[in-house]
Amino acid sequence: MILLGACAAWSLITAAVHDGRPEGVLLAVLATAAGYAVGRISGALLPVAAPGAGAAAGLALTVLMPDVLPGHGYLAPLGQAGASAALPALATGAACCAAWSTSVPALRLGLRVLAVAVALTAAAVGSAIGCLASVAVLLCSLAAGSMRHRGVGIAGLALVAFVTAGAVWAVAAGALPGDPGAALEGRFAPHRLELWQDALRLARSAPGLGVGPGRFGELSTTGTRALPDGKPHSAPLQQASEQGVVGVLLLAATFCWVLHALWRTPRPTPVALTAGAALTALAVIASVGNALSFTTVTAGAGLLAGWATARPWAGEEADGPRL
Repeated sequence: MILLGACAAWSLITAAVHDGRPEGVLLAVLATAAGYAVGRISGALLPVAAPGAGAAAGLALTVLMPDVLPGHGYLAPLGQAGASAALPALATGAACCAAWSTSVPALRLGLRVLAVAVALTAAAVGSAIGCLASVAVLLCSLAAGSMRHRGVGIAGLALVAFVTAGAVWAVAAGALPGDPGAALEGRFAPHRLELWQDALRLARSAPGLGVGPGRFGELSTTGTRALPDGKPHSAPLQQASEQGVVGVLLLAATFCWVLHALWRTPRPTPVALTAGAALTALAVIASVGNALSFTTVTAGAGLLAGWATARPWAGEEADGPRL
């Protein structure tokens, strides 16, 4: 709560300095906090039913998009919106967490079938990255059943997230050998690299406070003509450009705290690692897309973190943190 409060306070400070619009950040913080609180409560009372219902809701949202969430086709291969790639990963994580929380073999099998159905649905609606993320979460969840030291798995997930964010930063700065931008333009929507470069340029021009929340679209030479939402489609670069170095550090600290909470949770190791894999998939998607711009996604991330760190009142054996 302290970290989320700091994120909200810093967005207000930077907005006051540069006449920015912090409403989007404040809404994301509120959705995450509310989702986490609801997840902790419902996960304690219904450790199987709550995440199972959440997975079913995620599947329904994936089917109903783009009618439920605003978005446009220019965001391929993420789908109609970054949310259509992130929601299947979170829904798969919720289904697998519910599967690991039950001791009934038939119910566990049914929940894993639900996870597979989420991945197939993501592919059917045209979200290739959503399908790949769901499959990756499912495979990580199955592998977590044989892992005895959750600390190693948590460290590996953190490494994946930070390497992805660093790679995006390096591509934007032109620090990688060869021409990764050409390959990027071939796989993502046009102008994605130009948006990242604009974000890095703005970050360098105002490294301390950034240019202010919500102002990237006004100051970017590409954002106004490339994408109508006026975002750089990379959470780390958006934080750097709009809220400076402190904003990036707060974003990274929040993710690290979530992984630390999963390491410390009394829930079984497979539950902790499955939730960590889903949230890491979200972090990777957010590094190359606009997933965190959707309240549904931030609330879903909070819910999943809450379910995985809740203390069930009865009926589940806890194994605590293990190095």
